[in-house]
Amino acid sequence: MNSDSSFAQAGDIALLVSEQKKRYMVRLRPGDQMQTHRGVILHEAIIGLPWGSQVYSHLGSGYFLLQPSLSDILMEIKRNTQIMYPKDIGFLLLMMDITPGKTVIEAGSGSGALTTVLAYMVGLNGKVISYDVRPELQSLAKKNIEKIGLSERVEFKIRDIQQGFDETGVDALFLDVANSYDYIPQARAALKSGGFFGSILPTTNQVSKLLVALFRENFAFTEVCEIIMRYYKTAPERLRPTDRMVAHTGFLIFSRPIIAAERPVIESETAPQEEQAEEAIE
Repeated sequence: MNSDSSFAQAGDIALLVSEQKKRYMVRLRPGDQMQTHRGVILHEAIIGLPWGSQVYSHLGSGYFLLQPSLSDILMEIKRNTQIMYPKDIGFLLLMMDITPGKTVIEAGSGSGALTTVLAYMVGLNGKVISYDVRPELQSLAKKNIEKIGLSERVEFKIRDIQQGFDETGVDALFLDVANSYDYIPQARAALKSGGFFGSILPTTNQVSKLLVALFRENFAFTEVCEIIMRYYKTAPERLRPTDRMVAHTGFLIFSRPIIAAERPVIESETAPQEEQAEEAIE
């Protein structure tokens, strides 16, 4: 990821936004250049500039040099599958308590968007284990993780999760697979008791099947929701919603594995009262 410096440095990921709002994501390397139909910008001309500076191509086209947010990186990564949107990922992180030092399992890897955020959030002392049954997809996820420098925090595994997970006692587990309801026993075995389970599903009938499976495997505190986001035009004189919005992308399901104990038998309090009544009569 980027350094904390106020200036762009070699090795940083930079976001260059043209005056026409066209966006380009590059890793700054001496000797490299960014080529567009509006001209060429040498990386060496960018390195050392303050973030927020405006730079120009050799044809005179202007670009703003910005430090990308994690959301920017997600939306620009190369993909061959539908990725989870930042609006869903942000809520997921809070609901599943994804914080530094945690061990998290995800299945499947997809293009690595969620993997990227999980790796970023667990920090240097945390770990993300990413399962997928498709080597060709996981290969892209690996490349995307390598590009942003988080490979040391992620372990990739090719596995049909029907066979179960290698890990036990993990803090959180997220299933991004179409039939997540088929793998709840495996998820239960991998999670620590009271840990955090999450999944995303596109349709209500799939969610219903998952709810049944969670109840059967002794999960509790289950919640289902969807996140809908609407942007607004930022012109002060005509502030109104944009013509398009990010509506339903999937249902988010969260739950916790628990250990249910038998309810203790409480002795009736009527017996002592009856004894006192008999003593009073005597």
